[in-house]
Amino acid sequence: MRKIITLFAISSFLLSCSNAEKKNSIDALISAKNVKALQEKKAALQGDITKIEAALATLDVKKEEALVSVTTVKDTLFTHYLDIQGSVNTKENILVQPEFSGTLTSLTVKAGDRVTKGQVLGRVDDAGMSQQLASAENQYALAKTTFERQKNLWDKKIGSEIQYLQAQTQMISAQKAVAQIKAQLAKTVIRAPFTGTIDEVFVEKGQVVAPSAQGLMRIVNLGNMYVSTTIPETYIGKLKVGTVVDVFLTSLGKTYKGKVRQVGNFINPNNRSFGIEVSIPNPENLLRPNQVAKLKITDYVNKNAIVVPTNVIQEDGNGDHFVYTVEGSNGKTGTAKKVIVSLGKSSDNVTEILSGLSADDIVVTEGVNNISEGMKLNF
Repeated sequence: MRKIITLFAISSFLLSCSNAEKKNSIDALISAKNVKALQEKKAALQGDITKIEAALATLDVKKEEALVSVTTVKDTLFTHYLDIQGSVNTKENILVQPEFSGTLTSLTVKAGDRVTKGQVLGRVDDAGMSQQLASAENQYALAKTTFERQKNLWDKKIGSEIQYLQAQTQMISAQKAVAQIKAQLAKTVIRAPFTGTIDEVFVEKGQVVAPSAQGLMRIVNLGNMYVSTTIPETYIGKLKVGTVVDVFLTSLGKTYKGKVRQVGNFINPNNRSFGIEVSIPNPENLLRPNQVAKLKITDYVNKNAIVVPTNVIQEDGNGDHFVYTVEGSNGKTGTAKKVIVSLGKSSDNVTEILSGLSADDIVVTEGVNNISEGMKLNF
């Protein structure tokens, strides 16, 4: 009988505990809208979670070994570039226009011809100006002779001063008339404005041409090439005439060394940028106007920088950047150590480390995603 009473008491106790647990369960508290009890439950759970995370941080360390690649960092020259796109141009690329209207009586060049500055490219009919020039030159010769004789007489105090002055005026007028006709006649001769190559000819001999019509031909000089582009205004002061620039021509797959030859003095208010021109050599005559070029402009140099490959830098949950270094290295093995670093600029797949690393530190470069602090490393 006593055993029955004891079993009944135990059963009653367990049942009351079960009811109490159900009564204090999260669902029950929510149903009962017991705010105070829910807040207490939340605080208790948060404390447990904190303990669990601390335990995992200590216990959940990979103890297995890992095979990695490492490198020893050194003080080195670090250069940062501004990458920007530009367009190849030349100022000596023009359409040759006639200065005189008339029939093209001669055309002495064709596409592809190399010409020098001042070379005659063609002639336009002068509409009788050659005869006018001959007549004007005769009149000038006569006026000059008359003036010289009148001057001789005036030097001997023979004749009047008016006669002397009239002869002088007639000679000067005749001289100016000759010069004016010569200037007009010179416009009938088409000359190369600079040394270059005839790229295309648009007219033929015998065709009527005029200054307002289509150009006669295009002449291009590929010996004075440059790249023009615009730079954000934040780079004012970092660029100056003479700055060396790497110019990569995508269509040629070639890189040329250029120099900044002009820096603009005006900021475009629409895009907050200023223009620059970079002169580039063209020894093989492969450059052409309007080619696309990619410029690498040096804007920062550190002669004693600590750099690491950009892909070895990781970020933890606190937003800190870190790398893994090797402690206790014997040349073949060591222990992984997490090092928080401060980053500088990045260029060419490497990043400058401002703090956290020193010269001769050994940094893990391959296998960084498979290791954790304290793990034994083989390399």
